[in-house]
Amino acid sequence: MQILSTIAELRAWRKQAGTVAFVPTMGNLHNGHLSLVQEARKNADAVVVSIFVNRIQFGQGEDFDKYPRTLEQDAEKLQQVGVDILFAPAEEELYPTGKQLYFVEPPMLQNELCGKSRPGHFRGVTTVVSKLFNIVQPNVACFGKKDYQQLAVLTGMVQDLNMNIRIIPVAIERASNGLALSSRNGYLTKEELHQAPQLYQQLLAIAAEIKKGNTDYTTLEQKATTALNQQGWRVDYIEIRQAHSLVKAQPSDKEIVILAAAVLGRTRLIDNLEVDLSH
Repeated sequence: MQILSTIAELRAWRKQAGTVAFVPTMGNLHNGHLSLVQEARKNADAVVVSIFVNRIQFGQGEDFDKYPRTLEQDAEKLQQVGVDILFAPAEEELYPTGKQLYFVEPPMLQNELCGKSRPGHFRGVTTVVSKLFNIVQPNVACFGKKDYQQLAVLTGMVQDLNMNIRIIPVAIERASNGLALSSRNGYLTKEELHQAPQLYQQLLAIAAEIKKGNTDYTTLEQKATTALNQQGWRVDYIEIRQAHSLVKAQPSDKEIVILAAAVLGRTRLIDNLEVDLSH
């Protein structure tokens, strides 16, 4: 595995590479990230993983400075799973003037769900990913379904801007207790780690009700929100949406996703669960 830190080095390598699969990350890697790499390896001659903590997707008061930077350990993990190139640029390499003046502006979906409490977040994500796509020139790119809204926004961006890149969604990796793997789990105390699977349990309970034919989605959302709040969580949202468009789900919809974000202690966790009613 080569570790490259400049755009010039990456572009020189890209000229002689065959098909490339790309996995953009912010580092602090866990098995969820490694599952993206494993999927990437099946779909191209070479795999590029980027590690870059992107300042412009963090809001005011968010954890940019505290975000764990673990490049050495990350590089070891990536080497073990057969990554060809680790692209780890410094901030001034991607933002040479110190700030970004041109942005990729997502549609109204950027202001809903996670975007409601994180204004500007998805604009920061689409902008940095489009920059990385321009640098890496991948044939395919792998993104985890845990960040379901991000996946929808980036899939839409690729379609809308005619980027010749196939987006591959990769299933959520979970711990044995159901907790979705996330870099943010590292912020949880021992007690909170024990409590954290409650979020997924509420999603399973909603899914079970929907499969029984319950289409009173508003009541299902409220019931789950109340249950978590009573257990000490601060729920940001629990919403039932159409799986592809992410508009609010209607009783006639067959492909649904239940999305949730909630704060436990000082840590904001997200999760989701797809429900297929077409069978």
